[in-house]
Amino acid sequence: MISRLIDLLPRSTGQNILRSRRAAERRVAAYQFAVLFCIGLASSLVLTLAFDGHAVAASESANTLSSLLNQFKIPKNSTIRLLETVGLFVGGIIFCIVLDRWFSSRSARSSNTPLAEQARRLKQLKMGYPEGMTNLEVLRVQGLLETRLQPFGLLVTWSSFLSASSLIEALSNGTIDFCGGGGTASIFSQAADHVFVRVAKEKYTAPKGQAILVLEDSPIQTLADLKGKKIAFDKGSSSHYVLVRALAKVGLDFSDIEPVYLTQPDALPRFRRGEVDAWVIWVPYKATQARSAYPGRSIADLESIFNDKASLEVPTYYYAIPELVRDYPDLLKVILEEVNEAGALAKRQELEAAQRLAQNHEIDPSIVETLQQRSAERAIIPIDDQSLTALQQQANMFRDLNLIPERVNVKDGTYSLQTKQNWTY
Repeated sequence: MISRLIDLLPRSTGQNILRSRRAAERRVAAYQFAVLFCIGLASSLVLTLAFDGHAVAASESANTLSSLLNQFKIPKNSTIRLLETVGLFVGGIIFCIVLDRWFSSRSARSSNTPLAEQARRLKQLKMGYPEGMTNLEVLRVQGLLETRLQPFGLLVTWSSFLSASSLIEALSNGTIDFCGGGGTASIFSQAADHVFVRVAKEKYTAPKGQAILVLEDSPIQTLADLKGKKIAFDKGSSSHYVLVRALAKVGLDFSDIEPVYLTQPDALPRFRRGEVDAWVIWVPYKATQARSAYPGRSIADLESIFNDKASLEVPTYYYAIPELVRDYPDLLKVILEEVNEAGALAKRQELEAAQRLAQNHEIDPSIVETLQQRSAERAIIPIDDQSLTALQQQANMFRDLNLIPERVNVKDGTYSLQTKQNWTY
């Protein structure tokens, strides 16, 4: 349950939206009346012609052209025919009105659902993503969210960010409503009193998703060789945590290296020029034009550092603004469902590519078996105690290193939505 911080947040009124919507509804009603009038007139004419055709068929007149033409002369009792025509015309209109009311009642029921009402109130959903994050890239490119929400008139916009920390900061200042990114950044953001809620996590982290790079001609061959070296990484990112754990794996302390705090765009040219000895970098799940040309070679990655614990130790979380959790729960459910669907689609594509490689004996068949198993599982899962406990250990480590001013409680309900939500069924 989201605690006091969420309860104190303001709710939007939307009075201007309501007035403009009512004006639009009046225009639609006038248009519907005109359409109904035309349909009624057409219906009455069709019914009249059908009635006349029946009368002609029942006639005993000769099958000559002159006798056929006589059938269409004005009947002797013109008053009766006039009443019949008017009656058919009115009947056609009544039929169309009844039909329209039936369809309108069904439409009203669907447009008055909690999801439809929440979509109308929000008007625009602002999504944020780090370039190269597979699930959100697939979601954006395939337009899954737009397709799902299009019937409710909700506009979906997308913004790309360089790091998870900048994404969460954008959540806190209202630039975006929902995003995904590394779990480490949320520790520093929580310590900085940024406003956000962790709402879900990816089930698996790519084993090659992060790496420690050195230049091709570097004498550094192992993690132990990093002692005394200048190492570039983004402070407060998952790369920061990966480096600390990698050093500990070979008995080195953080004080044994010279940290160079650089964002990824700033680190790349300095790494190329050899101004730093190593670079800890997030390798995107999906290679982008800018990031697929990283120089150097890897001396360690998540798999070699954490073995099979990479998904637990270096998780990817999904974050939302508190208002989305509090005021738009059905909309949040749809977002998570479509993120999961995008993840499932990405897994199927990865499996198909692996199967092609296996047929040509280019990869180990066991990789295909692993991907096949994972393709049948969920891409994202609810936040559980095990995930938060691992994240808390990260937070404690950063406090011990004096990298955050005080200890944070990652299980604080203000920051972590830890419930069994209906999107998991």
